[in-house]
Amino acid sequence: MTNRRQFLRNLGVSSAALPFLTNLPSLGADAIRARKQRLIIMFTPNGTLPDEFWPSVDGNGEMQFPAILKPLEPFKEESLLLEGLCNMVRGDGDGHMRGMSCLLTGNVLHPGNIKGGGGNPAGWASSISIDQEIKNFLQKSPATRTRFGSLEVGVAVPDRADPWTRMSYAGSNQPVAPLSDPYEMLDKLYGGSKDRETYASLLDQVGRDLKKVAQKLSTEDRVLLDQHVNLVRELEKEMKVTTQAGELLHPEPDLDPNIELINDNTPQLARMQMDLLINAMANDMARVSSIQFTRSVSHSRMRWLGIEEGHHYLSHQPDDNKSAYNQLLKINTWFAEQLAYLAGRLRDTPEPGGDGSMLDNTTILWVNELGKGNNHTLNNIPFLAVGGGLDYKMGRLVKFEEKTPHNRFLMSLAHSFGNHLPTFGQEKFCVDGPLSLS
Repeated sequence: MTNRRQFLRNLGVSSAALPFLTNLPSLGADAIRARKQRLIIMFTPNGTLPDEFWPSVDGNGEMQFPAILKPLEPFKEESLLLEGLCNMVRGDGDGHMRGMSCLLTGNVLHPGNIKGGGGNPAGWASSISIDQEIKNFLQKSPATRTRFGSLEVGVAVPDRADPWTRMSYAGSNQPVAPLSDPYEMLDKLYGGSKDRETYASLLDQVGRDLKKVAQKLSTEDRVLLDQHVNLVRELEKEMKVTTQAGELLHPEPDLDPNIELINDNTPQLARMQMDLLINAMANDMARVSSIQFTRSVSHSRMRWLGIEEGHHYLSHQPDDNKSAYNQLLKINTWFAEQLAYLAGRLRDTPEPGGDGSMLDNTTILWVNELGKGNNHTLNNIPFLAVGGGLDYKMGRLVKFEEKTPHNRFLMSLAHSFGNHLPTFGQEKFCVDGPLSLS
């Protein structure tokens, strides 16, 4: 990094250009060319429809994807589904609260004064989440250290802080807030966003500097730089158009959890955030990230799908309510489409400075706080992984014994990165060690 900064200073290039250049081998990055393992955790709320989510296996051992997973058919051989994992953490808080804030921590919530739909009032999680644990492990070594370590991205996450809105924790009582505004994400990554009414292009500021550096780059690196610049340019254009058409940010809810959110621009926000995230990871700004759609107990009304009622309300309807069932099917299929978009972007992006695609070295993990919405179960929570970043054996459904603690899976995530934790979260749920998935 020091040599790279000195090289840029010698060219008369400002530090503002550095975020566009950090991962280019020609400038001293990736001197060892070690493989970059990455993890993206994607959260969607309110449980799933088990009969439409879990695959069947035919006589040849091939998975048959049901309706929700149809958008992921192109990635079937790169998918791993884990059936039977359960959030065994009990204690204070309602099912949604423990489902959300214990999902990645595997530990109890502190006592607190936040009252949910049942159980005792609760507070924040009592220990670090697995994404932040892996981030800290990678940041300890110069070979795996990145600019941010991890990136927490939100899509229509309400601007409020409670156990229903936070799944990542830096430690006990230390929730990590996702950034839900693409402008804030752009500013975090590139440090150059302006007032929205007078939004000037980041690239107008650093364009001359990038042209200077490009003359010194290899052909491969010029292609990488061009891709990086073009994506940021397109995102800026899209943001400007959106700002002219109306407010970009989603409306914020009152404290009344029964108020339904109306986020008609959620699909556009999602696409911007996913593009920014993939671009940042392609340029090695972070190797661990999360993208959180709304929140636990989400009341979003997905009118772009022709749905006028709130997601949470629909998720509480009995299974024989065919109208609600069909709307939930649309909602969960739309979430699967977002995962497919992420996986497609990674597959179509060559691994910078390496072989294959980014998907070969990245695993996307799709999670949910509940197994099923209308009974608030924390059993058989949907866990679906796509991509080769963790070196698991993919293209299969793995069924575990009833009520296998999900702590064991969290341990296996850490072990896949070389962080051989003896336990994670509540120790009593780790006695059988990490799951063997390779």
